[in-house]
Amino acid sequence: MDFTKKMLRDDALKGKVIVVTGGGSGLGKAMTKYFLELGANVAITSRDLDKLQATATELTNDAEGECLAVQCDVRHYDQVESMLRQVLDKFGKVDVLLNNAAGNFISPTERLSANAFDTIIDIVLKGSKNCTLAFGKHWIDTKQTNSVILNIVTTYAWTGSAYVVPSATAKAGVLAMTRSLAVEWAKYGIRSNAIAPGPFPTKGAWDRLLPGDLAEKFDMAKKVPLKRVGDHQELANLAAYLVSDFSAYVNGEVITIDGGEWLKGAGQFNLLEAIPEEMWDMLEAMIKAKKGS
Repeated sequence: MDFTKKMLRDDALKGKVIVVTGGGSGLGKAMTKYFLELGANVAITSRDLDKLQATATELTNDAEGECLAVQCDVRHYDQVESMLRQVLDKFGKVDVLLNNAAGNFISPTERLSANAFDTIIDIVLKGSKNCTLAFGKHWIDTKQTNSVILNIVTTYAWTGSAYVVPSATAKAGVLAMTRSLAVEWAKYGIRSNAIAPGPFPTKGAWDRLLPGDLAEKFDMAKKVPLKRVGDHQELANLAAYLVSDFSAYVNGEVITIDGGEWLKGAGQFNLLEAIPEEMWDMLEAMIKAKKGS
């Protein structure tokens, strides 16, 4: 079995209309590509219309579904409402919202300006809130059921993490919103779930997070028990399942896909894996000797 292969059958998303924020590049583009291959029509949004249009053209060439590029800054609610109207005008409905737009950078928190902190909060938390509220209101007002919200969070959304405090703060809020609305909006036929990806390197995001030779010095694969980073198709497979009807009973869940990375970092004694076998033999002999004394 090859984990880079496609998981669902070709018509799994046929008839679905999906909106992917931040869909012009990186993981958003990878998920969009697979949604289109599975028969969905997908609207991709970001602030960069040229990039969106280039991506839409590229992905539509080899896909079953149609890709629509819509410029939208998710930080502004009026732009989100306009984006939703454009999608409805084009496709007549929308079934899935995938909140993927994000921003992040590594920095000691005391070095951040208030504006830099706000930028991440506004894109990740406020942007997800704006889209969720606009789409949720539309679905409730039109009595549309079988709708899905899928949020991309992080494993440090529940643990926190030094040096990415704005992102950790914002993603924790998105995670709380996911779980809260899973209960509150289920009666309207709206499911809310989240994915917490581990290392899935993308050109743009990873260049910003680990500029210069930092990527070589901080080999992310070494932090993962499976000793590799994620393949984009693996994430796309999971996302496609969660927005499909096959996951109709999954609600309020956050699914981690990180090769065990966060669990390795969370365990108090996990660093002991660096101890060589010979030293374990010595330690075992010392422990046995101490028991016998």
